[in-house]
Amino acid sequence: MPAIIAARGVEKVFRQARRQAGFAGAVKSLFSRDHTEVRAVDGISFEIEPGEALGYLGPNGAGKSTMIKMMTGILVPTGGALSVLGREPHANRMVNAAEIGVVFGQRSQLWWDLPVQDSFELNRHIYDIPAARFAGNLAYLTSMLDMAGFLERPVRQLSLGQRMRAEIALALLHDPKILFLDEPTIGLDVVAKDAVRKFLAEINRQRGTTIILTTHDLVDIEQICPRLIMVDEGKLLFDGELRHLRASLGTRRRLTLEFAADPGPITLTAATLARDDGAAKHFLLEDEATSLLDVINEVGRGHGLKDVKLEEPDIEEVIRTFYQNKMRPDAAGP
Repeated sequence: MPAIIAARGVEKVFRQARRQAGFAGAVKSLFSRDHTEVRAVDGISFEIEPGEALGYLGPNGAGKSTMIKMMTGILVPTGGALSVLGREPHANRMVNAAEIGVVFGQRSQLWWDLPVQDSFELNRHIYDIPAARFAGNLAYLTSMLDMAGFLERPVRQLSLGQRMRAEIALALLHDPKILFLDEPTIGLDVVAKDAVRKFLAEINRQRGTTIILTTHDLVDIEQICPRLIMVDEGKLLFDGELRHLRASLGTRRRLTLEFAADPGPITLTAATLARDDGAAKHFLLEDEATSLLDVINEVGRGHGLKDVKLEEPDIEEVIRTFYQNKMRPDAAGP
């Protein structure tokens, strides 16, 4: 099956007038042809298959939003080749718009003073959605996103969580093949974030909607996107599954042994003691192949072992370790 999105050495360079100090310099800058170049996207290549859910990560200024804007046709690449749904996005923006959905967390596409239902109806006419299809999609999205209680309320009266659910529904009413999401959970409380994450994971599984997600909330990635693309300073640093990133970094698991009473020093072959709280011993597990059964057998009987807890490193630790390694001059890529 051909890739639904394909990037080949994509570049985006912005030209900025070189600023000069002082009032005279500022005036001169207005008429000067002297410019500097900012390379926001620098030779990035990747392919995304239909039905994938992919997280596009990087620090501020890494080129994430620029790449999203090129994929949606808002910006034109400076170099390389970019194909979305088999077309050049900027040259086929109107055609592609009928097959993609876009949600920007800090920009609303809903009509502020109108009821949510009216914004949905307007989109039905904009996308020329058949009435039966529109009714079926609206019923499905209303149920899945729990919107029945605020469809008739003006958008300005909604909470941030309610507005975000409505924004996502609006972007999906016309059955897009690709859903682009830029910071969809920004500013939401824990309950609202959980509802949005569960829905996006479900729409990806149930309907095969391809999801491209940029976010600073790494739990979004962990719960929605098996695959990551990581960038910095416009360059591609990593493209693969989160589990492979964990394995390549050798990030250690956390092991906690709880005893009925302090058994004294406990030594494990494949683990390093991180903290001793008496009846609770906390280790860092070095060997990925070590199982809980191996640990229990090594501890042995007679120590009053009550409980064993093994925790994978959270995604924030994994991503932080990755970028810290990349900052070292001698670091090798995963």
